[in-house]
Amino acid sequence: MKTLPVIARMGAACCLISSTIINPAFAEIRERVVKIPVLVTGPDGTPFVHGITLTVVYDDARKKSAFLILNHGRAVTPQERKDYGRARFTEQSRYFAKLGFAVFMPTRIGYGVTEGPDLESSGPYNNKDYLRSLVPAVAQAKAAVIYARSQSFVDPKRGILLGQSVGGFTTIGAAAENLPGVRLAINFAGGAGGDPNGRPWNPCQADRIAETYGQYGARGRTPTLWLYSSNDAFWGPEHPKKWVESYISNGGKAEFIVLPASGSDGHNSFSQNPDAWKPIVEAFLAKKGFRTGISASD
Repeated sequence: MKTLPVIARMGAACCLISSTIINPAFAEIRERVVKIPVLVTGPDGTPFVHGITLTVVYDDARKKSAFLILNHGRAVTPQERKDYGRARFTEQSRYFAKLGFAVFMPTRIGYGVTEGPDLESSGPYNNKDYLRSLVPAVAQAKAAVIYARSQSFVDPKRGILLGQSVGGFTTIGAAAENLPGVRLAINFAGGAGGDPNGRPWNPCQADRIAETYGQYGARGRTPTLWLYSSNDAFWGPEHPKKWVESYISNGGKAEFIVLPASGSDGHNSFSQNPDAWKPIVEAFLAKKGFRTGISASD
């Protein structure tokens, strides 16, 4: 495919928007906001270049940090997508920065400050095309990887992908590209087509989600960790098990963990129940060779 070299050439055209210290209590943790160009395909099939906003959180005292690409979910309505603002995950990104990662968070096309058309529609209820709908999001995650690996404070050989909800689905899609430097992927509550109010535990054409994960599993060689809450109102407890089974049976590498119930809906456990997943994630990272919480001089 020609997309990667094109994006790589455009990567040098990024624009620094702002740079700040996140919190005086952690004066070494900094936040940058940059804009990078991405080549994507529009709803009419025409390729175009659009700038996406990328929030970067990192420990300025570290000479080299592993990189982490953090992919957000999908807001349901056009107004919610317009009002999304900027992907920050303030507490989570700071946590990973203190573990030793430089965290790169794309605000995708069609959302908040990045603006642009909605590229992520998967189609009508009875005719979903999840694979096609994720192509633009995966392209933007790939662009974030290329940008991250080009930074002087990043170790380009040590990176992970992570995402929540549609961002988790995107993360597995990007992991299937076997990107240079990406060693692991972590999927929090990944899926699409859910409606916790109208169809709790019953996403649209869940079998097609399984098929899509299966296609990713057939291509991906990156080790992955999947975390789903037992009371996820979008997917329910059974669909995610079928999805990861499809992924593994087609050749994907995955560890599947059921997180405890969180409130009335555990779909947002990544943000709302960190005590449940932090030990699991840290153990997974350690097992795969990532030393976390090391001194800035290492």
